[in-house]
Amino acid sequence: MEVTCLLLLALIPFHCRGQGVYAPAQAQIVHAGQACVVKEDNISERVYTIREGDTLMLQCLVTGHPRPQVRWTKTAGSASDKFQETSVFNETLRIERIARTQGGRYYCKAENGVGVPAIKSIRVDVQYLDEPMLTVHQTVSDVRGNFYQEKTVFLRCTVNSNPPARFIWKRGSDTLSHSQDNGVDIYEPLYTQGETKVLKLKNLRPQDYASYTCQVSVRNVCGIPDKAITFRLTNTTAPPALKLSVNETLVVNPGENVTVQCLLTGGDPLPQLQWSHGPGPLPLGALAQGGTLSIPSVQARDSGYYNCTATNNVGNPAKKTVNLLVRSMKNATFQITPDVIKESENIQLGQDLKLSCHVDAVPQEKVTYQWFKNGKPARMSKRLLVTRNDPELPAVTSSLELIDLHFSDYGTYLCMASFPGAPVPDLSVEVNISSETVPPTISVPKGRAVVTVREGSPAELQCEVRGKPRPPVLWSRVDKEAALLPSGLPLEETPDGKLRLERVSRDMSGTYRCQTARYNGFNVRPREAQVQLNVQFPPEVEPSSQDVRQALGRPVLLRCSLLRGSPQRIASAVWRFKGQLLPPPPVVPAAAEAPDHAELRLDAVTRDSSGSYECSVSNDVGSAACLFQVSAKAYSPEFYFDTPNPTRSHKLSKNYSYVLQWTQREPDAVDPVLNYRLSIRQLNQHNAVVKAIPVRRVEKGQLLEYILTDLRVPHSYEVRLTPYTTFGAGDMASRIIHYTEPISSPNLSDNTCHFEDEKICGYTQDLTDNFDWTRQNALTQNPKRSPNTGPPTDISGTPEGYYMFIETSRPRELGDRARLVSPLYNASAKFYCVSFFYHMYGKHIGSLNLLVRSRNKGALDTHAWSLSGNKGNVWQQAHVPISPSGPFQIIFEGVRGPGYLGDIAIDDVTLKKGECPRKQMDPNKGILLCGLDSEDLHPGLLPVNLCPRAFVHSANTNQTLPLWKPLFNGRDGQM
Repeated sequence: MEVTCLLLLALIPFHCRGQGVYAPAQAQIVHAGQACVVKEDNISERVYTIREGDTLMLQCLVTGHPRPQVRWTKTAGSASDKFQETSVFNETLRIERIARTQGGRYYCKAENGVGVPAIKSIRVDVQYLDEPMLTVHQTVSDVRGNFYQEKTVFLRCTVNSNPPARFIWKRGSDTLSHSQDNGVDIYEPLYTQGETKVLKLKNLRPQDYASYTCQVSVRNVCGIPDKAITFRLTNTTAPPALKLSVNETLVVNPGENVTVQCLLTGGDPLPQLQWSHGPGPLPLGALAQGGTLSIPSVQARDSGYYNCTATNNVGNPAKKTVNLLVRSMKNATFQITPDVIKESENIQLGQDLKLSCHVDAVPQEKVTYQWFKNGKPARMSKRLLVTRNDPELPAVTSSLELIDLHFSDYGTYLCMASFPGAPVPDLSVEVNISSETVPPTISVPKGRAVVTVREGSPAELQCEVRGKPRPPVLWSRVDKEAALLPSGLPLEETPDGKLRLERVSRDMSGTYRCQTARYNGFNVRPREAQVQLNVQFPPEVEPSSQDVRQALGRPVLLRCSLLRGSPQRIASAVWRFKGQLLPPPPVVPAAAEAPDHAELRLDAVTRDSSGSYECSVSNDVGSAACLFQVSAKAYSPEFYFDTPNPTRSHKLSKNYSYVLQWTQREPDAVDPVLNYRLSIRQLNQHNAVVKAIPVRRVEKGQLLEYILTDLRVPHSYEVRLTPYTTFGAGDMASRIIHYTEPISSPNLSDNTCHFEDEKICGYTQDLTDNFDWTRQNALTQNPKRSPNTGPPTDISGTPEGYYMFIETSRPRELGDRARLVSPLYNASAKFYCVSFFYHMYGKHIGSLNLLVRSRNKGALDTHAWSLSGNKGNVWQQAHVPISPSGPFQIIFEGVRGPGYLGDIAIDDVTLKKGECPRKQMDPNKGILLCGLDSEDLHPGLLPVNLCPRAFVHSANTNQTLPLWKPLFNGRDGQM
């Protein structure tokens, strides 16, 4: 709930600038997270190097108005233009545990509808180093006839890495090279996968029997450590050898328990054995232990090739394969083939006839067939022949040929397939030959050539087959090449000629083909027919939702258009306003013939006519609705995010102001904006400040501005801005404003860096020092930090306030330096004053130095101020005058003392033109603990009303001076 809170926020008078600020998008990619390095390579493209498994974080910084939308995409690299990652619509792209396959070029596309989109890219190079693999090969060759043999050993080391790895070969602890040992040769072979280095031991010598280590390194890039693998070469080193306990082809009956043993016959080191199955994994219930494979109660589905592989990284792996065949039979079919020579498709007396029988069996060649006629075994004769493996038919098919068909040959023929002596049931198929045996015909039943159903309903396509015997019907799609049936198959068999479809969808519409099969019937040209399936579905309309804005008193035309539907026409259109039925609008004669849209005209937009309009369109199958939200309220403001240095900080109050700017979206679409309602609320707080801001007529692209003050550092705020017209409140826009440290050249506005923002006002860590300064507050302190050193909070005393400090615990050593470098400032005055607070508490405090780096001719660092030793558990302020002769930077240098109790901190750094305050206090003599500037002090007394708990600590005497004790003599400021 928002309430008005006074005195929490001061609102500066409103300003507006009459200039168009709409600008096309611009983008820049910056990195964050765990990048090893970002560099420019030799073709001037940005390369982001990161270690595999780390977090990739890229940020697309955009400018432009309105605020551009950002989309991230990726290509696999220069060889491919296809995006391989799902697009990410976010300014920050974050990938946890990045993999090597996620390397490539990343694109940031920013667009805001003004001009052309901005596209920037960066190449991400993922660094990795896998474990190396070492294999050993040897050759034996005759030298000078057969007087002796020469044995050569090759040690091959292979690794996958990025960047390319460096190889080091060692024998024991000694590094090997060509120059130091003539008996070795190290080279890189051609045509190898991955990176490979081969160590060749020529004409093997006794000293060559040793331990060899292959060490691979990517030179500690991204902190990736070296890796190594060791192999011990002996005079018994040999590749693996295998033999099987069974034949390579093993035929078994279903239900039997199968055990296969893979026996090692050689290999040193001892090889590892592994069983695999192709295709697919090992059967469920199979057990592989060492070289023994057991399959209980084997079934037909367990048939396949089983591979036993032995490896010991010496030579090539040894492999033995067992082809397991589990006896089975299925799918018994027959064919009737009329006289082929006479090209007949009918059975005729005096012509030849062939009956064929086939089953799918394992093993196929072990199947036997037997023919019966009228229940008795068929007798072979000159006119009745049985053949096997007809080249025109599938393999292992039995055919019964009837030569010169007689009337006496009519009858019922039965073909029986069996596995002799195996517990596999026989399969048989029966065919009747008579004058009534005729080839098939196929047709579509009357009224079934076109089937029309609604989407989501079942459908049945039917073709009728006549003939004897009646073969199965095969269904396929006609109008879509390579299109699959709803079952996912290109061809589907139906025994009754009916293709049943469940829950049809619109993409199933089209022409379907039915045709007779050439099995379980006549082996003749297939007969075909076609069925048309029409799937009706509800209409699709546009717009599905539309926001219609218009000034009061102006007319509005609402149109709902039909995009697609089946049937493709509008049968009825009904309009409703706020759920209430409206009278039908007048019909335009031209649109009544083939209506594809519906319209509603409002003569004038009023407060009463503003609201939600719905147009429900029907095509007799279903309906769809267009929704219109009609009003005269103003569009939302468009916040301007490219304000230069919107944050203005204040030195001692810990407050800041913020320049809020915006434009009004489409101000001419409705009545003029009269004023804005501004609401601002600190995050995590309930109270809000509300203010009405009057404006004159607002133009499109006009930049409006309001300055928010008395915001507390470092808190963030939610700002809500609502335009008001004569109609009333418009659309509200909201944004979060964050405190950011100002980054600018020093000027008279006296900007102070509180280090509350992660950018730390543009300060950077010096790359030439020993360690870095750390940013933290009381909430982010390490609970196990060293006691009796370092500040508990920043200068403001709030736990949220940040400061910079140096951590002097291990591994820091005496004399280690940490340098914090400011941005580069252009000198526009003769004198400047650097003011800052410091905290130097601990018995091991080293030194805090302030240096000025001049950029006139190269970089020259000069000392401007220095302080050493323990100064107590208090924040103290220093003012240091400097007089740079040209562009300059200031450097805070922390030096580690003799121990870990030496943390030094700084806060609230101010750089301003002019001289420092005249009354300076020597930091080695006396300092004020309340944090007040010496300008605020009476020459002789410390004002209690300004610093009620004030006292003074003398570093020389190590004494705390009481309140109201004279501190200065009023003349020279000395104690």
